[in-house]
Amino acid sequence: MAPMITVYGIPNCDTVKKARAWLTDRGLEVTFHDFKKQGVPADQLPEWLKAFGRDKLVNRAGTTWRKLDDATKAAVVDDGSAAALMLAEPSVIKRPVVRWADGRWTLGFSAQTFEEGAFGAPK
Repeated sequence: MAPMITVYGIPNCDTVKKARAWLTDRGLEVTFHDFKKQGVPADQLPEWLKAFGRDKLVNRAGTTWRKLDDATKAAVVDDGSAAALMLAEPSVIKRPVVRWADGRWTLGFSAQTFEEGAFGAPK
């Protein structure tokens, strides 16, 4: 049976490292999708944009965004232009993007969010 949790990101990202370690420490089986080696899954970008919105998904606080020229930054005006940027510059995506066993998506890492994603919301 295939793993039910997929973590999307970049292996040397500190937040991705924390997220993967948290999951491993709890014995959870995880598939890792490396943006650098496997690319950004273009077919999933519309779902990510719907789940998080481009303003959360595009990490405007990160180094990659800050290094972009002003014209490139200004061109991100809708989901289509945001998707094009994310495909061209995967490091601009806030990480990690996680698909949980129940089909939910989360963005970034927090122990509480991961606890709920992995084991369900507290009763």
